Parts: sequence; structure tokens; C-alpha cells
Amino acid sequence: MKILHVVPAIGAVYGGPSLSVLSLAENQTRLDVEVDLVTTNRNGAQQLDISTQTWVTDKGFRIQYFPCWYFNDYKISPSMSRWLNRHVRDYDFVNIHAIFSYANVAAYQACQRDRVPYIIHPHGMLETWSLNHKSWKKKPYYAAIEKPALERASAIRVLSTTEVENLQTLGIQTPLALIPNGISAEASATACDSSIFYQSFPATIDKTLILFLGRIDPKKGLDLLAQAFAQAYQEFPHIHLVIAGPDNIGYLATVKQYFAAQQCLHAVTFTGMITGTLKAAALATADIYVAPSYSEGFSMSVLEGMLSGLPCIITTACNFPEADEAKTAHVVEINAEAIANALIDCLKDPAAAKAMGDRARHFVQKNYTWDKISRDLLEVYQKILSQKV
Repeated sequence: MKILHVVPAIGAVYGGPSLSVLSLAENQTRLDVEVDLVTTNRNGAQQLDISTQTWVTDKGFRIQYFPCWYFNDYKISPSMSRWLNRHVRDYDFVNIHAIFSYANVAAYQACQRDRVPYIIHPHGMLETWSLNHKSWKKKPYYAAIEKPALERASAIRVLSTTEVENLQTLGIQTPLALIPNGISAEASATACDSSIFYQSFPATIDKTLILFLGRIDPKKGLDLLAQAFAQAYQEFPHIHLVIAGPDNIGYLATVKQYFAAQQCLHAVTFTGMITGTLKAAALATADIYVAPSYSEGFSMSVLEGMLSGLPCIITTACNFPEADEAKTAHVVEINAEAIANALIDCLKDPAAAKAMGDRARHFVQKNYTWDKISRDLLEVYQKILSQKV
């Protein structure tokens, strides 16, 4: 089987969605599937330092990058559109990642014209909060372009039971494939040398560390975290918050104001984007993981926190009710008081918090590895292709 992934961008600044696409492509190559991926060369406001319009082999699959025009995080690539119009017919199946992206329009059109089955991966972009954010421009675009493309897709891959419910309210009749994101079973940071993180950020030495790992973005709930952390800090002055992630949209100054208003900015370290060994060290060093989001698809960083054995505090908007049912995370309502109460519970009873983290590690290793997710998705392809006329 020959499959294609189409994604607007996979630069590291785009966080979990980029990592999930790359990890999926890599693991699919282990299933005797030929995998290609096309994308643009954007990495936020910067360009990736990589050759364009030529195949690059990476971890068993091929990637081709295309130059694009970039403004307000929109990516328009005429060369990528031309390539898709010529080559989509070469594939048995096409995966189109993200929505509200001009980069995907040519993929929709080519698949429909050449009758190539395609599956859309919205990556949480059809969640209620996301649709309502900047709805003045999303609603007409959705009605004109995204909804027809979704209705003509062979399937829509959803990441959680909550996303299933949200899509059903939109009235879309396309079959839904519930397949969450995964993580490498070898990705646990427990054996990492935590001193690497302390050397880079000495203000965190001898502190009980609370880790936020994600983009600096309004949907991530950092306004709620400022209030919750301030409340916990009054009772536990030895705690320190680490906010690790890129600021793609210039939101960092606003976030700092949230913490300054709560008089706890001095107890917060902003690391910027961290990757590789330093990211692993952050997970190994942290005592508690927190994701106070207003909206998520299915967070890769939550899986990383759980696999690292951290007690995790996540909101219901993280769309992970299974973690609540398995008692492997504190899943709380989307408000500062609930987040603060969960933080305080973990700080008051570290033994219980550690036990929850241990359960979380085993839970993720059993249910959310990329090997399992890749096989589940391959079954979806095969079922659709078997029904193709």
C-alpha cells in the first residue's frame, strides 16, 4: 500500500501535532506500507533550513518540503498545490492533516477529482472552543470549504470520545474513526540526568517543580494557571512553575502579566521551546505536570507527562476521560479553583501523587503506543479500500 500524508507544516514550533504526524509516518513504515509526506518549509515565522521540492528520506519515509507565502500563520504554496494536482493519483490513500489551511485545499480537490480515498485528521481543530475562537473568519471558511471536504472524506479520524460527540453536533455524517495519538514506549524520561535542566535553569534548583509543556497560546489556559498557581504558592512557597514552550503568536507578554497580577511571576521560569535531552530532563526533574487547557485534540505532551510517571492535572478540555476512569490523572473542570485544588492535593500528599504517576506510566505503555495506533489506522485504510467501487 502506498499512502500520502499532507500537512501544512511540521516545524518543531507547532508542537504536538507536528510530532504526532511524524511519529505516525515513521511507525507506518514498519507495517510494510510505503509512506510519503508533503508539507511546507514553515517553522512559525521562520523557514526550515532544508532543501525544497526534492525528496528527503527520514526514518524510513520520504518528505518533500515546498516553499510558501506566509502571513498571520497562513501558508499558501502554489508549488505544493501543483504537485498535489499531479501526484495524488499515485497513492492508494491520502491523509490530510489539520483544517482551516489553504495548503490542504488542493489535496481535497485532487482527491475528489481523481477518486482517491482520503481521511481528514482535524487534530482538535473542530473542538467547540477552537471553532468559536476567531469565528468571524472560521465560520464562512468552514461552510464554503471545510464542511464539503469533511462530508466527502472516506472517514474523519477523531482523537477522543469527546471529539466524537462534538462532531456529531455539527451534523456531519462521515464515518468517524476513533484513534488517539500515541507515544513511543521508549520515550520515558525517568532515566534522564535531571542536572542538565538545573544547569540551564538554576532558579529551579531545590524547588518542587510544576511543569507546563506546550505552546504559549490563549487556548492553553495560562490565565487559569496563573490564578491556580498563585493560590497553591501561598500555601507551598517552595514550589516553582516551569512554562516550557514556544511563543508563536507574541502572547508571552500577556501571559507574564497574568502572573504579575497574581504577584507570583518571580516563581515562574519561562524556558522557551525545549527539545531532545533538555525536554527529557525537564520531564525527569518535574514533580507535577499540568495542562489547564480550554481546548485540545489529544495532547501529546499529556502522554509524555504520564509516561514519565508524573502526577498529571488536566482539564476536561484535554479530552481524556479514560485517564479519569483509570485514576491515572486528576481530570478537573476548566476553572482556576479546580486546578488549584488538584495542585494542592498533589502537594499535600506526594506519596499518593507518585502512586498516580506510576499508574499513569503503565496505563500509557499498555494503551497508547504508536505501534498500536498505526495498526489501528491501517485497519481503517484496508476497510475503506475494500469497499471502494
